[in-house]
Amino acid sequence: MKPKITILVVDDDLGHRRMLMTLLGDWGYRLEGVGDGESAVALCRERPFDLILMDVRMAGISGIEALREIKAYNPAIPVLVMTAYSNVETAVEAIKAGAYDYLTKPLDFDDLRLTLDRALDHASLRDENRVLRETLASSFDAGGIIGQSPPMRRLMDMLSTIAPSEATVLVTGESGTGKELIAWAIHANSQRSKGPYVAVNCAALTETLLESELFGHEKGAFTGAERRREGRILAADKGTIFLDEIGEMSMAMQVKLLRVIQEREIQPVGGDRTVKVDVRILAATNRDLLQEVERKAFRQDLYYRLNVVTLALPPLRERQEDIPLLAGHFLAKFAARNGKRIKGFTPEAMDRLLKHPWPGNVRELENAVERAVVLLIGEYVSERELPPALTGLKDGAGAESRLSGMTLEELERLAILEALEEADGNKSEAARRLGITRKTMHAKLLKYGVGGGPG
Repeated sequence: MKPKITILVVDDDLGHRRMLMTLLGDWGYRLEGVGDGESAVALCRERPFDLILMDVRMAGISGIEALREIKAYNPAIPVLVMTAYSNVETAVEAIKAGAYDYLTKPLDFDDLRLTLDRALDHASLRDENRVLRETLASSFDAGGIIGQSPPMRRLMDMLSTIAPSEATVLVTGESGTGKELIAWAIHANSQRSKGPYVAVNCAALTETLLESELFGHEKGAFTGAERRREGRILAADKGTIFLDEIGEMSMAMQVKLLRVIQEREIQPVGGDRTVKVDVRILAATNRDLLQEVERKAFRQDLYYRLNVVTLALPPLRERQEDIPLLAGHFLAKFAARNGKRIKGFTPEAMDRLLKHPWPGNVRELENAVERAVVLLIGEYVSERELPPALTGLKDGAGAESRLSGMTLEELERLAILEALEEADGNKSEAARRLGITRKTMHAKLLKYGVGGGPG
């Protein structure tokens, strides 16, 4: 028995308390004993105990009351309650108050020892897991991942666990949820973080181009191949390759990727030699790959090779608590980029953000905030600057339809012109209304070729 384990015995029956302390001392525990609940509560505030063994019926405050006070002060300590009455109501009350378990007097010593061991093992495992989580959290670089909602906390716990491993990871989620940020975070917190990180969008290339991009090609392998080229997989050697939109890959390419995973080697297009590679593969998709397997559109063997660990990103509508955090982050980002001083969102604007279903997820929110920053004249984003999909607002003169086809630069130019008009051409006043410095205003006037009025 580990001598460092200290148990507090609380029982107003002096004879029973002494008997228990003798027995537990013979089992190798260090012991303290008190005869009432008040003393137990006071002692727990003065020094730490690994476990408390406490009677329910005592003079003064009861064992249940003492249990509640101790748990309020230190919820982690396991408490076993003893009762001379085999009473279901008392047992339920004790468990609800936070007791680990209860024992019926006269005590069965074998049962007592088993329950003690189980409670101490449970507490030890909980403490080890807490320390491990805190260690991982303190050393984990979340990069651009933002979120405090329960789904994101679970995701971050999973990320911090799998990132240091060599496991192949499949990241799933709707478009715009941030799968590429997850992939980067895995690489940045892995043992390969000092190696290269290479990302390839499988949906952006034809089958022929994708094969050459991934595996490289020899000179003369096809028309236009005027020189030998190294592929992206080889470029990621000793590092990580991220294959985005893996569900768009053709069946023929899937066979070749499967070989890379199984044999850890590649064969350049037009070549007869193979090259060994040491690379960790991360993949992402917005498709249900298992459904694609059933439709014979995705190879089952490749699916199971990729699906060693799956990280499912929640859509923004399922992590509503994160919307203010994300919106604030994007607001600061685009305000700095556009040289504006913006304090935040009006309550009405934030309410619109919170109520919107966000079919485009985080990417849609980012675009909405960027648009608002560009259009904003003032210090707070209001409903007026948000996209009509969020507010349903339309300009009576059809301005919204006029704005919808504009680029962000065109929108910014329009905002500057409107600010100047409202300020009667006064550049300093227009700059104040836009939330930018006069120097930034001057630079933007030059950029867009906008004339001015009085300073």
